[in-house]
Amino acid sequence: MEDQKENIFDKDGNVKASHSPEDDSNSLAKSCNRRCGQKEPVEAPPSSSKGEFSDPVYKEIAVANGHINRMNKDELRAKLADLKLDTRGVKDVLKKRLKSHYKKQKLTQALLEGGPTDTYYDYICVVDFEATCEENNPPDFLHEIIEFPMVLVNTHTLEIEDSFQEYVKPETNSQLSDFCVQLTGITQETVDKADSFSSVLQRAVAWLQEKELGTKYKYAVLTDGAWDMSKFLNIQCRVSGIRYPQFAKKWINIRKSYGNFYKVPRTHTKLSSMLEKLGLQYEGRPHCGLDDSRNIARIALRMLQDGCQLRANERMHAGQLLSVPSSAPVEGAPPPHNPRCRN
Repeated sequence: MEDQKENIFDKDGNVKASHSPEDDSNSLAKSCNRRCGQKEPVEAPPSSSKGEFSDPVYKEIAVANGHINRMNKDELRAKLADLKLDTRGVKDVLKKRLKSHYKKQKLTQALLEGGPTDTYYDYICVVDFEATCEENNPPDFLHEIIEFPMVLVNTHTLEIEDSFQEYVKPETNSQLSDFCVQLTGITQETVDKADSFSSVLQRAVAWLQEKELGTKYKYAVLTDGAWDMSKFLNIQCRVSGIRYPQFAKKWINIRKSYGNFYKVPRTHTKLSSMLEKLGLQYEGRPHCGLDDSRNIARIALRMLQDGCQLRANERMHAGQLLSVPSSAPVEGAPPPHNPRCRN
């Protein structure tokens, strides 16, 4: 429900994001050097320095970056084509893609080892709920989840591996508004035949367990904005009388990651804008939760291909939305468990 989330997300982002998130574009250098907050070098550090960026490879990276900065869009596309890399996207995206390629290539050649791997997680689970809504939602409107989709991204193969989708019957306000039906394409008949949220969540957990997430494989949840977890899931758990699931208490807000990595304002990180800047087109029906999730997954895959290390950047604590500091240790989500009743 991208358009429904946008205004609230911007407001929440301005209030909550008081820290300065680390620029994800430097994540490969951080992996090899464990340095937090270091900006991408524009000139080489002195060779006599004992600092973490004193290795000569960073001079080579800085020289390559300077050359890339002077290239026009046609030159960038030609070079990317030579390297058999994707040539779609706006100039800043192409520039970032080429810089990330050369940085990774140079660091690999230099055999800088000992840091974390290129990806923090084996899998990323994209979630984009659809919920009940009105055309002009009052501040105290009770959103209830009516579609529960998940799309599983394999960070090693860089492919969408599987998906889960179920519709949910709202418990408090069972009648969908005409606006909600038109926006989401979900009919009254569909939700009337659907199961309760508690039952759907139980099957979603079983699906995650079947994938051995949190046990054999390290994973994280990813959302398009803060609302899916901090608003929709939080409200729904209260309505259904169950505890907020532990596996969803931290997640990757892709809007924050995208804005930091490609250096664009947070106001330019709507789903449609992110796709457009990456040279991609929306596939499917907007505001279908599963289609939205798949398109968000496509953005995440492109970011991984461009050298971004996606990591959890938001969390819920005592019912409040908080940012995860970039200096915090990277941890995968815990193994999912069946929903438990609230005390």
